[in-house]
Amino acid sequence: MSGPTHATAVADETPWRRRVTVRGVVQGVGFRPYVYTLATALDLRGHVTNTPQGVIAEVEGAPAAVARFCDRIAVHAPPLARVESVHHQELPATGDTAFTILASRTDGPARTLIPPDTATCAACLRELADPGDRRHRHPFINCTHCGPRFTIVTGLPYDRAHTTMADFPMCPDCAREYADPADRRFHAQPVACPACGPRLRLLTPRPGTDGPPVPVTEGDPVAVARRLLASGAILAVKGLGGYHLACDATDSDAVAQLRRRKARGDKPFAVMARSLHDIEHLVRIGPEERSLLTGATRPIVLLRRRPDDSPAAMTPWPAAAVAPGSPDLGIMLPYTPLHHLLLGLPGDAGGPRLLVMTSGNVAGEPIVTDDEEALLRLAHLADAWLTHDRPIHVPCDDSVVRVCDGEPLMMRRARGYAPLPLALPVPVRPALAVGGDLKNAFCLGEGRRAWLSAHIGDMDDLATQAAFVRAVTQLESITPVRPRLLAADRHPAYRSAGWAARNAAGRTLVRVQHHHAHVAAAMAEQGLDGRRPVIGVAFDGTGYGDDAAVWGGEILLADYTGFTRFGHLAYVPLPGGDAAVQRPYRMALAHLRAAGLGRPEGLPCVAACPDDELLVLERQLDRNLNCVPTSSMGRLFDAVSSLAGVCHRAGYEAQAAVELEASALRAPAGDTGTYTFAVREPETGPGPDQGVERGVGAPVVADPAPVLAAIVEDLRAGTEPALVAVRFHRAVTGLVHRMCGLARERHGLDTVALTGGVFANALLSSACAAALREDGFTVLRHHLVPPGDGGLALGQLMVAAHVEDRTGATD
Repeated sequence: MSGPTHATAVADETPWRRRVTVRGVVQGVGFRPYVYTLATALDLRGHVTNTPQGVIAEVEGAPAAVARFCDRIAVHAPPLARVESVHHQELPATGDTAFTILASRTDGPARTLIPPDTATCAACLRELADPGDRRHRHPFINCTHCGPRFTIVTGLPYDRAHTTMADFPMCPDCAREYADPADRRFHAQPVACPACGPRLRLLTPRPGTDGPPVPVTEGDPVAVARRLLASGAILAVKGLGGYHLACDATDSDAVAQLRRRKARGDKPFAVMARSLHDIEHLVRIGPEERSLLTGATRPIVLLRRRPDDSPAAMTPWPAAAVAPGSPDLGIMLPYTPLHHLLLGLPGDAGGPRLLVMTSGNVAGEPIVTDDEEALLRLAHLADAWLTHDRPIHVPCDDSVVRVCDGEPLMMRRARGYAPLPLALPVPVRPALAVGGDLKNAFCLGEGRRAWLSAHIGDMDDLATQAAFVRAVTQLESITPVRPRLLAADRHPAYRSAGWAARNAAGRTLVRVQHHHAHVAAAMAEQGLDGRRPVIGVAFDGTGYGDDAAVWGGEILLADYTGFTRFGHLAYVPLPGGDAAVQRPYRMALAHLRAAGLGRPEGLPCVAACPDDELLVLERQLDRNLNCVPTSSMGRLFDAVSSLAGVCHRAGYEAQAAVELEASALRAPAGDTGTYTFAVREPETGPGPDQGVERGVGAPVVADPAPVLAAIVEDLRAGTEPALVAVRFHRAVTGLVHRMCGLARERHGLDTVALTGGVFANALLSSACAAALREDGFTVLRHHLVPPGDGGLALGQLMVAAHVEDRTGATD
């Protein structure tokens, strides 16, 4: 920041005029009203306006007052603002006699930041519940401190005309508030009231016909919706960034019906609770979780369930229906006025206090945002639609966060966080990184900022691919980035990479190895400039390796310019590809065979495999048919989960690993047992096809055969699955510690990045971090970016920026 200070101003009383340009999150957060109030309080004249570059104010008056204005403008900014820079420029005095807010300017490239959608503030909640307030029970109440932002923005600068509120002219009362500098709604762009705002409607199927749903004309839509929910109905509820499917979370029949209709398998549902009081008997809530649940972002927070037999958990609650097999419950509190009304304001009678709130879509498809599309795509899922006429311009799912060792661990980055940029440790040229095909999110970057998109979804669905294209166009429209460089995964069949190749249009396309991108993402998030490599422990389910194998149990020595594959899990066959992922007993049998243990009779994984499938599987393994080699730690977790009898069929990604973690948490206290991996030193000289970009010899190989043999021995001795699970977690922790120790001994590196989807496992992440730190390592873990593929694009961006000429534009 530059400009006058109070000390330099007092000597000269000639009026000063300064132009002050403020960049950051300064539009849609009450910044212009704040500037107006600050300037008038200091008796300054001039004006303030929104521009695509940020907020620009010109102030004129006594030098000391101008200096105070410049000193205070960033320090006392509104709570939702995020000031990144303030620049001052001297101007000749013009003799202005008043301070005004000017109409926004639209010239120049977009350089300001759009704020995320924000939970309803306390002041609006008081008005919502006040029978004497004109917005009493208004489902769209908001002000400069809360409400929709990102999901309603259609362009810049951020003004009502550039939002989906453009078609709702303000009534005289709202217009008066909007123009009053002393009002909380001064220049609040989504401002509305029952007289001029969006309208809520409840639609139900036309009785006895297959025609379109019809509006319920009798009674308050929210009151009728609450009665429907209480009776076991499933409602499609239009939210900020898309439709939710909602039902009473304490009604096991309704939850089971929603699970069947949505074809969700056993994947856990998120629950929206009326208050913390309604969930404290179900889950453990620490201060960090409490802050996340009640703050302005209000993500879904994964909270550890209380044991079913604990005194606090004795209140009737069908947790098994909501989150079967999971050690956690995903909980969020209401974040829109409609949510508060649906769960009931103080004094409201009846109605559920806990609602399942899951994305309004069929499994694998993007969230529904369009009203007509909702009536069609959700017709077989919902019994009624609680909707309204304010359009959603930008789809945005709920974010998902957990707390690990007192710090946030982002699982899905979307509402409340997108589209805020991440600070980069080194500048990058304008680039677009397209991410991966699972849990896709892409990333735009330029200079020292990176805009990670909201969660898109899995790219094997055509609707998700179309949503990806729309999201790229939309995010480019509100950022200054015009990509001259593209980055994508090296997998030859990834749809995201295919899109990048087709749309390169002469721009350089850099293909980045999957696990290298994971490590680079952790480095970038933690502010490393890349001048010194780190030990990257990249554990996940699948990633295309440089030898065409499926990698996923990797120890890399990496910076942004390249990597060495220092070590990995021993290869085993992946029999049948996706079939092995969906049926963990196949991975268990493949691992047992690779370990030389054959097919031990009496084990749960053997019993889980049908006889005819077992014969085909053994023939497949004998002949190496459709058996891509894999070093995946995720698949080893699957194998052990089935081997221990915990999970044999996976209905959603990582189900077997999630349930193995849950089993480990149930292990009796006092056990200290573990298993040990064999670590095979490489023979001299680099090995063939090992993906080594900087030849320092063949990789160290971690062989799980002794672990599997010990597990078989434990099972035959009658050891309970929970003990097997916790001992396996200790074994993996020990392996990470040992491999990092070898890397430090040979290469002098002492910083470790724990990354990849396996480290969404809080038990494993915490144990590995503790063991490494105790041994003097610096440990990097994710906080703001998901450790899984949702954070992949950030790493791709950083690697591509350093090696942009490595591959050139390719198809």
